[in-house]
Amino acid sequence: MTDPEPRSGLARRVVSTITGAVATILAASFVIFAGLSAAPGDPVAQILGAKATDQARAAMRRRLGLDDPFLERYWHWLTGAVHGDFGVSLTSRQAVTDLVVPRLATTFLLVVMAALLVVVVGIGVGVIGGVSTRGRAVVSTLVGLGIAVPGFVAANALIGVFAVRLGWFPTYGSGDGLIDRIWHLTLPAIALSIGYGAYVSQLTSTAVAEESEKEYVVTAHGRGVPASVVLRHHTLRNAAMPVLTASGLAVAGLVAGTVIVEQIFAVDGVGALLIRSISSKDYPVVTAVSLIIVTVFVVVTTAIDLVQVALDPRERAKS
Repeated sequence: MTDPEPRSGLARRVVSTITGAVATILAASFVIFAGLSAAPGDPVAQILGAKATDQARAAMRRRLGLDDPFLERYWHWLTGAVHGDFGVSLTSRQAVTDLVVPRLATTFLLVVMAALLVVVVGIGVGVIGGVSTRGRAVVSTLVGLGIAVPGFVAANALIGVFAVRLGWFPTYGSGDGLIDRIWHLTLPAIALSIGYGAYVSQLTSTAVAEESEKEYVVTAHGRGVPASVVLRHHTLRNAAMPVLTASGLAVAGLVAGTVIVEQIFAVDGVGALLIRSISSKDYPVVTAVSLIIVTVFVVVTTAIDLVQVALDPRERAKS
């Protein structure tokens, strides 16, 4: 008969993790809203211009609710955001949701392409560096370069070589249709994945190298078990948890990384929208995009924690 105690402990751990994620998102929303509310600049002047009368300014402040107490304004904004209403853009006078939603698909595709590169190439290179003593120095050099080179430098180098000199890819834009979008987003995805892929490679290489030196792996090799079998059933299986964690954190970080890459490649995604909105002090849009980025990061990291709890008996024991 199964013991109900481990199940109840696991359930408590899951509920605690999800509750913590929700609390983190709420705290982040408060910090974002408070920070932008205290930012310099008058939204009314942004909308009406410097020549507006005092009466027009006062009417607009009442219309926007800027004279209401801060906590009341935050609650009004938060309840609207829960229902998908982030307010109205100060510059375009469009609903913020109408500005953000069409750009989410582009950013999502970019993140998916970069995530595939991070996971497939990053883990693959890391495994080579972990099991091959000859290739370890080469992998370490590549990883060091990937971590050291800033994303904007890598992006400009890719544009100069593969877009301008060789003409293989377009230099800017998001494209139309799935195939054209993939073609346009190839260089941005590579630029976005380099640093995070190097991070995953480094963690994978270290984890695989450590497992390769364990006694049970050495014993398996000594018994004549094929190297491929040892790698699959012993080394990689036991190194999977730190690799999974590193990969998940890298994928979560890709969302924030799109801000710079989209701007450099003129990709019309939410990252580029965030930069433009910051420049024009369009705070409702900045607030919405910032909250979306934080929410995605928290959701991904929470999913990683839940997967660890499900797969690792040691994590379940902590419940």
